[in-house]
Amino acid sequence: MSVPVSTYRFQVRDSFGFADVGDRAAYLERLGVTHAYLSPILRATPGSAHGYDVVSHAELSEDAGGRPAFDAMVASLRAAGLAAVADVVPNHMAVPTPARLNAPYWSLLQHGPESEFASWFDVNWAPGRIIVPVLGDRLPTVLAAGEIAVDGSVVRYFDHEFPIRPGTENLPLDELLEAQWYRLAFWRTADEELNYRRFFDVTTLIAVRVEDRSVFDATHELIASLIKDGSLAGLRIDHPDGLADPRGYLRDLAAATDGAWVVVEKILEGDETLPTDWPCAGTTGYDALNRIGGLFVDPAGAAPLTDLLTEFTGDERTLEEIVGASKRQITDSSLNTEVRRLVDLLEEICDADRELADFTRRGLHAAVVELLVAMDRYRAYVVPGEAAPAEAVATIDRASTIAAQRVAPELVPALDLVKDLLLDGVAAGQDPVRAELVARFQQTCGPVMAKGIEDTTFYRYHRLIALNEVGGEPAHFGVSTDEFHAFSARLARDWPGTMTTLSTHDTKRSEDARATLAPLSEIPAEWAEAVREWSAAAAPYRSSGGYPDASTEYLFWQTLLAVPGISPERLTDYLSKATREAKQLTTWTSPNTEFDEAVASYARSVLADTSILESVARFSARTAPAVRATVLGQKLVQLTMPGVPDVYQGTEIVDHSLVDPDNRRPVDYTYRERLLDLVESGSLGRLTGEELADAEKLLITRAALHLRREHPDWFTGGSYAPIPTSSAHAVAFGRGPDSGSVKAVTVATRLALSLGEWGDAVVVLPEGTWTNKLTGQEFPGGAVKLADLLSTYPVALLTTSS
Repeated sequence: MSVPVSTYRFQVRDSFGFADVGDRAAYLERLGVTHAYLSPILRATPGSAHGYDVVSHAELSEDAGGRPAFDAMVASLRAAGLAAVADVVPNHMAVPTPARLNAPYWSLLQHGPESEFASWFDVNWAPGRIIVPVLGDRLPTVLAAGEIAVDGSVVRYFDHEFPIRPGTENLPLDELLEAQWYRLAFWRTADEELNYRRFFDVTTLIAVRVEDRSVFDATHELIASLIKDGSLAGLRIDHPDGLADPRGYLRDLAAATDGAWVVVEKILEGDETLPTDWPCAGTTGYDALNRIGGLFVDPAGAAPLTDLLTEFTGDERTLEEIVGASKRQITDSSLNTEVRRLVDLLEEICDADRELADFTRRGLHAAVVELLVAMDRYRAYVVPGEAAPAEAVATIDRASTIAAQRVAPELVPALDLVKDLLLDGVAAGQDPVRAELVARFQQTCGPVMAKGIEDTTFYRYHRLIALNEVGGEPAHFGVSTDEFHAFSARLARDWPGTMTTLSTHDTKRSEDARATLAPLSEIPAEWAEAVREWSAAAAPYRSSGGYPDASTEYLFWQTLLAVPGISPERLTDYLSKATREAKQLTTWTSPNTEFDEAVASYARSVLADTSILESVARFSARTAPAVRATVLGQKLVQLTMPGVPDVYQGTEIVDHSLVDPDNRRPVDYTYRERLLDLVESGSLGRLTGEELADAEKLLITRAALHLRREHPDWFTGGSYAPIPTSSAHAVAFGRGPDSGSVKAVTVATRLALSLGEWGDAVVVLPEGTWTNKLTGQEFPGGAVKLADLLSTYPVALLTTSS
């Protein structure tokens, strides 16, 4: 396995294709990057903005330029001394419009279980037909309106086309529809009656059964060939927890790619670690993201910001209570069909064993829901045919203990039964129904966690939204230097090839938007005074109905601070998404027009109020020194800590972006190349304002990436050592070869607002003469005053030749 030294993530699509990546090769080389990291490269739904809606595993993206453009891109990267890694989507394929764009899915619709592709898709054929929930109303109403017709060899419904089962072509329309292997249905039936597994609750993404080796081979032949011919040097695996057997998949992938470097999009909760028997290099870095960000959050701000949240919103619920309510709402609504499938399997097991005959569907349903709500992990890894590992037992035991407190006493036996079935991997290996229950429960845990916490709770609970990140734990308010050092040492020891990141295509806010909010934890009283003032000033802009509600308004003020100069369009688009994800006063499926319009009007009115904006600007000026220290500090820490750092497109300079699609806006590389010219020539002295802030971040990014590339043995693997400091406002660590000697030292300022002056605080450098790569200054080993070391920048990157 060849481990990348660093990666740079590109969002490849029709407006930025393979040729555009190739055109950036020289820029990446100058930046110090070693690998271009591509979003999914296979053929997706035309016009896809992300590529996760794959329609063909045998073709490269035509939108991005197809195979000729891909090969030319690889040649350009190689000429610049770079390689490429790519994102892979094994869990699902698109259900496109029209359906014929996905040939295997089209065949499934036409031939049902007799299709040569029937084994590809996770479909429950017990109802007899696959449900296709695309109609705008119930079928009789749609038929009466004449909206469905046979057009040659297809059934047509507006832009939708569906194949006709052979031998039924000449039937009357109503009989023809009844004779198909699919049932056209009202779109609202999906959450209750859908009989195929999907990605989370996205009906247009149908699950693929890569646990079937023939399906794996067919869907990975092209990707494996690109690894073997050297076109790709590694892979990022999307949502492995959605698979029936993540470990088995990774083993198949390792065999198919001769053990290529692979990282997995795995969300680790709390002190959870990756299963040690997974053949991969590590995660995509959300675990690192949250530790790095936490370094710059003051734990002392937790209580006053909690009080402010309660005061402002009037919501006295704890985070735990909001999480429980949100997850339960998800199991009752958008993931109800997945819950029902689990209960169906449990009933089948009980019906086959007369000792279990008296367990009712109500009891089994309650047990499943409460276990899913109580799970604190994305998955417990039980493999049918194997005894459950200790960590899986502990995870499900914890959930069961919590669930037992929430169900009626008479339902506790049903809960115990479900727990025992889920943990009995040996018995599951002997019974296909039990095996399906074990796997499918695990496949459902992740969607409930993601939709219930990240896509609901995190849009409801706004104590400090910088902590509401993918894989984040807002209750864990701040990370100490000791905790960070322990985490980094473990990565260096156990997962040296893991990816680290600060921004991705999925983050709720970019790294710099979070950095702008982190200092609020240091001055909660000043923040409280400011937000009360702004709220009072904006009171005339609320609607007659009292919108926006207080929770949305508190999110609004933090967002306004996090993204300086945000346009009305970006802000209203974000608030529309955020409030619909919150599912409190409006939703995607049942929008509240009055509320939606009132929130948008409020946002536009505030952005037009110069008095409020000037007050916000004054507050931003107050936090600016700490924001600068956080922006630069977290970037340098990420780029030099153990792991393979990824730079998300454009974030080599200051970038204030919000959740997708905001974070997928076009990147101005002309501007970045001009700034890089100035960085390389040492001409930052003539810059001011935003340009200077951008150039400083670019300087630090370039310096760290170049050092990594020049000395990969210090960083790709290598040693990690905490470096002593006499101030809690500094974090410092050393990197070097496996011998344990320290050759590079990172120093960063943390909690800068409450710092005041450094005074006599020092960092104790190892013996030798040390050069700051950012300023050229030299320092002797031993105690060095932080005031001297950090006089130009709030961070330092030191190297020694001794």
